[in-house]
Amino acid sequence: MMNMFRMMTGNIKPVLAAVAVAAGLAAAVPQAGACTRVVYQGEDSLFVVGRSLDWKTPIPTNLYVYPRGIEKAGDVREGAKRWVSRYGAVYAVSYDGGVTEGMNEAGLVINGLFCKGTVYGNAQTAGRPPMSLAVFVAWLLDTHATTEECVATLRSHDFDISGATFDGGTVSALHWGITDASGRTAILEFDHGEVRIHYPGDILAMTNDPQWGEMKAVLEYWDKVGGANFLPGAVRSPDRCARANFFAHNVERTADGRTAVAITRSVLACSSVPYRYTLSGEPNLSSTQWRSFADTKNRRYYFDIVTGDGMYFVDLKRCDLRPGSPVLKLDTSRHAHDCGDATRWLEVSAPFTPMY
Repeated sequence: MMNMFRMMTGNIKPVLAAVAVAAGLAAAVPQAGACTRVVYQGEDSLFVVGRSLDWKTPIPTNLYVYPRGIEKAGDVREGAKRWVSRYGAVYAVSYDGGVTEGMNEAGLVINGLFCKGTVYGNAQTAGRPPMSLAVFVAWLLDTHATTEECVATLRSHDFDISGATFDGGTVSALHWGITDASGRTAILEFDHGEVRIHYPGDILAMTNDPQWGEMKAVLEYWDKVGGANFLPGAVRSPDRCARANFFAHNVERTADGRTAVAITRSVLACSSVPYRYTLSGEPNLSSTQWRSFADTKNRRYYFDIVTGDGMYFVDLKRCDLRPGSPVLKLDTSRHAHDCGDATRWLEVSAPFTPMY
């Protein structure tokens, strides 16, 4: 303990500054929607995108595999965006009504995380073709292969995004992490109707509030402190982001996909919120409900429900994604005690019904 104190004394001022900034930014944010996303960079073009979904109650989530060639609409309203899928993909669909995240056969991964500062529309966006949050991620995965392709589409902003409330009236205020098979990452945010694209560069993690500009400043404080000396340990968004970023930079790099997923899983465990975490006077605290890991090189999408006995994966390379192939579904409630290759458990299914 004395040695640790001596290591920290030289850095006590930046530590206190970082703590003050992080606490100030997070104090006004109810801890109701917490998630963590991290990008692991291995050897030989191997990347694993891991994320935790944290919420105050379980969010039932099933996995769907969609083939190419399906015509889709972004909303039920007149004039909605329409497209035909160019890429097959696996989606994580919450409440069987909205795509939270997924990976397509090109290795593009998109994850939605809560960000309470989000405002999607303004007077200028109101007349554009409607796009529901329920299928927004699916649209991007269906029609893009790379991060830069997504960014180009998003910058054109020829749509009006909105979504239904859920879980008793909760508004889906989100921002998104986008990573492709090359490891190129972008963060998408909506600021009062304006599209904001950020390139995190050497920062490998993202969480929730505040929006990226302020979060980056917090992480820069912690980078100066040095995680080997001190890391924030609370469950606030900036604390989790700082821990995940530090550990992602300081784990072994491997070319083995299974080992890479195991490493990413351990990084997320260090930055997740304990299951059924409670704190006196804070009734809306979130805890980690499930985690996912997308191996962009081997096209394997892993799913890990914290109350389950194990973790399983869908291998997109083994799925029939040709036009005309059926939609497949993995009902996660029926596989709570299973682990390993879940591709064999996929069943032909009707498409999910979006919560427009």
